[in-house]
Amino acid sequence: MRATSLVIPFLILLHTLQIHAQPDKRIMLYNPEADAVAQIDSAVLLANNTGKHVLLQIGGNWCSWCIKFHQFCHNDQGLDSLIQANYVVLKVNYSKENTNDAILKKLEYPQRFGFPVFVVLDGKGKRLHTQDSGYLEAGGSYDREKVERFFKSWSPQALNPDNYR
Repeated sequence: MRATSLVIPFLILLHTLQIHAQPDKRIMLYNPEADAVAQIDSAVLLANNTGKHVLLQIGGNWCSWCIKFHQFCHNDQGLDSLIQANYVVLKVNYSKENTNDAILKKLEYPQRFGFPVFVVLDGKGKRLHTQDSGYLEAGGSYDREKVERFFKSWSPQALNPDNYR
């Protein structure tokens, strides 16, 4: 009888150890060790060569709204296609490991809006727009119409002066 009473606690302990031994499944979108200046330079060059703009998503792996935005857009085929057609996307880290102060200063302190924050650059690296993500939210998520409007409003086509002659 004594051996049976030890089986259940042993199984619970074994199950607990298995749970803790499993790898961390958090989504890691941001790389604190990345050289943001070099990555932005490469993204600008690619955008210039492909007729796109650069979309910087600034935030960190600690930011639930940053992860939520990525998943929101990635899981919506229409938004994902809109992004792919118009932007070179780069996730710029902001965390205690790396706040990327120099690049954020150059971008005129977008972190003042909280995270995530989006900065749109043209194919020459000129900052066109900084978007406070709070204006794209609805309840506990993002508003699809607002997000789509943001992406369309700052696309290369929308800023083409020939469209307004």
